[in-house]
Amino acid sequence: MSSRRSRQQSASTRISDDQIIDLVSKLRQLVPEIRDRRSDKVSASKVLQETCNYIRSLHREVNDLSERLSQLLATIDADSPEAAIIRSLIN
Repeated sequence: MSSRRSRQQSASTRISDDQIIDLVSKLRQLVPEIRDRRSDKVSASKVLQETCNYIRSLHREVNDLSERLSQLLATIDADSPEAAIIRSLIN
């Protein structure tokens, strides 16, 4: 009985083909590297790979900007309004 319930729960939590198609379609619209190609022939695996690459790129940009803001903060008066703005951006 419990294995039957387990199979039913497993089946209900699986991602459907329609959900995968919908996700890939949305990613095609969001990721600039794919959107700019003007090609609907990009495979789902390529879309997912480009999405991962794009997320990594964004992560690097955030890290770089955080580092630059930290360096800027170290060069200005800690009590200034500018310092407060920078601290709010870092946190």
